Amino acid sequence: MLRAIFTDAQAWFCLADLARLMGKALDERATLKLDADQRREVWLQANGECQRQLMISESGVLALLVHHYVPENRALRQWLTHEVLTVLHDQQNVTLDNPRMSQLQWPGTSLSVLHWRSETWIRLRDMPNVVTEATPRPKWALWRRVWKRISHKRSAA
Repeated sequence: MLRAIFTDAQAWFCLADLARLMGKALDERATLKLDADQRREVWLQANGECQRQLMISESGVLALLVHHYVPENRALRQWLTHEVLTVLHDQQNVTLDNPRMSQLQWPGTSLSVLHWRSETWIRLRDMPNVVTEATPRPKWALWRRVWKRISHKRSAA
């Protein structure tokens, strides 16, 4: 059995189940090689009990398979990528009411955006990358135009 959840458009796998399938004794220490966004702790219900479990993201699973390489795990990787992940992604219903994350390519940067209820949301801290400051026109330019109009009306009269 391999417990998995699907959240934020990404599959997460239980480390204990993955370690058993890999034939390795993997614990939290083994995941320190992973980036912080590749591991998280969640509460899973199993056998009527809630248990705190360390979950590994899709990219984290592939990284663990590389770090703890065993030729026999090739079949595990193929099963995960060609069958398990395909089913998880296909079963995910993306509706307008379900918020989902994506990447927005912006000149010079890539931004994480949230799509929810037919609108795209950008984090407040990313706004300086999106909005450029308009250079304010000097106030004297306005007065110069007013003065020209007044002068033009005087000379016409």
